[in-house]
Amino acid sequence: MEIGKWFAEGIAQNKVYIIAEISQNHDGSLGQAHAFIDAVAGTGVDAIKFQTHIAEAESTPDEPFRVRFSYEDRTRYDYWKRMEFTYEQWEGLHRHAWEAGLDFLSSVFSVEALEMMQDIGMPAWKLGSGEVFNNCLVERMVKTGKPILLSSGLSSFEDIDHQVAMVKSNPYAVMQCTTAYPCPPEKIGLNLISEMRSRYRCPIGLSDHSGTIFPSLAAVANGALMIEVHVTMSPYMFGPDVKASVTIEQLREMTEGIRMITAMRNAPVDKTALNEEQKELKRIFAKGIYLKRDIAKGEKLDLEALSFKKPLNGISGEHYEEVLGKRLVKDLKMGGALHWSDLEGGSAEE
Repeated sequence: MEIGKWFAEGIAQNKVYIIAEISQNHDGSLGQAHAFIDAVAGTGVDAIKFQTHIAEAESTPDEPFRVRFSYEDRTRYDYWKRMEFTYEQWEGLHRHAWEAGLDFLSSVFSVEALEMMQDIGMPAWKLGSGEVFNNCLVERMVKTGKPILLSSGLSSFEDIDHQVAMVKSNPYAVMQCTTAYPCPPEKIGLNLISEMRSRYRCPIGLSDHSGTIFPSLAAVANGALMIEVHVTMSPYMFGPDVKASVTIEQLREMTEGIRMITAMRNAPVDKTALNEEQKELKRIFAKGIYLKRDIAKGEKLDLEALSFKKPLNGISGEHYEEVLGKRLVKDLKMGGALHWSDLEGGSAEE
């Protein structure tokens, strides 16, 4: 579902919007970025997301590595430089994604990147956990009128309150997120889904970095309406986010699970009455009362005369105590099902 339509219609239908986050898992290869689009398109997700970095606009040569991982980049600035694509290359990725039936999203980290993505036709904006504090960037996003997705990995509730106040004129969603790669289960913050939903009265999602499908499934079961997971072609690929990513196969399984959970959530079951199908199944699976031997008219029934067998024809086995001590109004043969009409004073519904 396209994200604009999701905000307009899908939220009311409890549809979950799923984003496959590629980040830098393409390692600067345009061909690999296109390959991700083809791979992700077959998993059933709604969107593929990249990150648009312009090193000169967002970093300096003095930016250190948070964790040194690169064999070829001397500084983080050098790494961002290597991750850059040109306008024409981004335009090609955008076109490829739409042709593959995917929303094309890309987190921006500078006003320059925003302007380029705006010109290409970005349908919504995703603010990473660090960029939510970039008020100038946020203000420029708000002016576009497009949906804004806020990631909360570095934000307190006080911070999120401020960020929501800035973007509330646009359609928006808040993503529970923990900035840890990979994120351990005790830091996922599943409890925050319902708390955020109550506090902000908007769609709440989970941006997960666990490298597994389980937090996303649990989040949807707890009411999350947007899921974002990092994706890799293989756990053996190179890059800082690979350990926090699911594979294409896992993404497909996760999406199937989310769609099934959504179907279950949208179809509440009423246990106050059995429908006709269940009544028939009860007749097949439950046991009725049958006779172990021939019994003559006027004879009192005792437990030794009864057996409990399928199918449930006649009196249900749950009523056997009501049957004990009653007299028959006619002769009955061994193996027959017992009915209330066979008993003195027996008029209960079967």
